[in-house]
Amino acid sequence: MTNPDENGLTVDALKILTFVLDDELFAIEISGIQEVLEFKGATKVPKTPPFMLGVINLRGKVIPIVDLREQFELGKKQRTVDTCVIIVQVTIDGEETPLGILADAVKEVLEVPMADINPPPRIGNKINSAYIFGMAKIEDDFVILLRLAKIFSADELQSVVGELAEADLDSSETHDE
Repeated sequence: MTNPDENGLTVDALKILTFVLDDELFAIEISGIQEVLEFKGATKVPKTPPFMLGVINLRGKVIPIVDLREQFELGKKQRTVDTCVIIVQVTIDGEETPLGILADAVKEVLEVPMADINPPPRIGNKINSAYIFGMAKIEDDFVILLRLAKIFSADELQSVVGELAEADLDSSETHDE
């Protein structure tokens, strides 16, 4: 199995960042990852979907933080010292937008040969198979390779970005009540 990169060239391996959610190993391609941060909390934003934890300020930019556990209906988990945020770039209406993904823990960066990536099974997944690019066996573990673009619909992300912009405008105005 080969995969064309953004330039249409065929690649023989995929570089991924592995992370843990609900004791399962997940991964995303590293090309869209900006950085990994310690999770220190997020500021809640009203009228956002349940998967939206809130926002953080990262070097003057407001970054929405989403909880994949909530999106995948995996249940709540106590935050630990290993809980972190993976800052990625997602495309909303053709524009690259930073987004933080909460993870129970980040593991490592790996290079997986495309030949070792299998299509997702049609049954037996806790999460929607449309969200999964493939499955890779690494040593004794299976890694679920996610398609971030499919996980959050453009409408959901646009509504979050819209609410953030509205909240930002509201906070800059003064209200006499």
